[in-house]
Amino acid sequence: KPTSGSCHVRDAIDFKRMMMIVVIAVMPCTLMAMYNTGLQANRYMQDQGISTAAGWRGEVLDQIGIGYDPANIAACFLHGALFFLPVYIVCMVVGGGWEVLFSIVRRHEVNEGFFVTGILFPLTLPPTIPLWQVAIGITFGVVIGKEIFGGTGRNFLNPALTARAFLFFAYPTQISGSEVWTAVDGFSG
Repeated sequence: KPTSGSCHVRDAIDFKRMMMIVVIAVMPCTLMAMYNTGLQANRYMQDQGISTAAGWRGEVLDQIGIGYDPANIAACFLHGALFFLPVYIVCMVVGGGWEVLFSIVRRHEVNEGFFVTGILFPLTLPPTIPLWQVAIGITFGVVIGKEIFGGTGRNFLNPALTARAFLFFAYPTQISGSEVWTAVDGFSG
């Protein structure tokens, strides 16, 4: 029996369930990314003798009182989550807004495929990326990489990687940089 939609899922599960399986499968990677980001930041702070993180992240961590010990899994995870979650939230709000707008204009349901894009795109970004660049990148990825070709199943570009490539070429020094990334302000000597 030929498929009726643009996505060719030939199994007992439908596209919605398949996308949710992908989101669940990416969760260990996401958790490890948050832990590793915090671990690297906490190690750097320990090596440099920095006792508290700068900015709002430092205020949150100091209020919680969990500390910055690289050996403390919870401290590493929470510190990393404070880098990842703002990027993820901006990605979901802005990208989800574009998805809803296009679904209203085209008069079809919002597709669950965006949840995959919404989790993959932040995982490809540096943790200290400005949030306005996240918004621009996900806008480009959803609109140009996906919706301009007709939406899910009709796009030949991966929206998350299209967004990442756009940011790489639009802001090369901020995305790749010329130095090794650290999550904490400091200097090398």
